[in-house]
Parts: sequence; structure tokens; C-alpha cells
Amino acid sequence: MKDIQIGTAESKFADIIWANEPVTSSHLAKLSEEAIGWKKSTSFTVLKRLCKKELFKNENGTVTSLVTRGDFYSLCGEKFVDEGFGGSLPAFVAAFSTRRRLSQKQIEEIERVLQEHREDQDD
Repeated sequence: MKDIQIGTAESKFADIIWANEPVTSSHLAKLSEEAIGWKKSTSFTVLKRLCKKELFKNENGTVTSLVTRGDFYSLCGEKFVDEGFGGSLPAFVAAFSTRRRLSQKQIEEIERVLQEHREDQDD
């Protein structure tokens, strides 16, 4: 998957698309007006930009994703860890947990993910 970078406003708009796809571009404009106060022209401009970045496609007035929300945010997370922590996930978790205490539920979720990866390596 290629590196796709979007700003905060584009991210909010993208989340509207992911939550409602497939969605017509006119309905998308209405949704973005309700959710973030954008005019129709702004929605169409940002949609065009996100289509150029190959995150979404607009065919015959129907907007769908080319990249899932999960895949996009996974890529963003990977890039953040790579750039900020030299690719070290343990360094990221250590930095994160020094300022914000992990809840028991979060610890259990992390342990579950690690166990799943251990099992995948055993196969």
C-alpha cells in the first residue's frame, strides 16, 4: 500500500465516507455539512483531493473506498512508530505508558494481540 497522508479535516471527511459507503456524492455533501459544517463545494474539493490520493473513488456519483479505514490507520500507526521510535513498538508503548497509565483492559488486549502473533509464528 502506498503512503497516503491526509490532514485532520480530510481525516474527518474520510471517516464520514467510511461510515456511510457506498454513498452518493450529493448525500456525502449533506452529511459533511451536518457533521463538520462544510459547504457542498468544499466537500467536492476535498473528495477530489482524496480520490487523487487514491484513498477513495467516485464513479458515476457514488463514492467508495479504495483503502479500508483499518488499513489506512494501520499504515498511519506504522509510519508514526517508524519515524518517531525507530520502528520499535516496545519503545512506543514504553513512551506512551509513562504519561498515561494503561488500564487493565488495555494490558489484556495487548497481551491477547501478542499471543495471537506468537500463535501465528508457531504455524
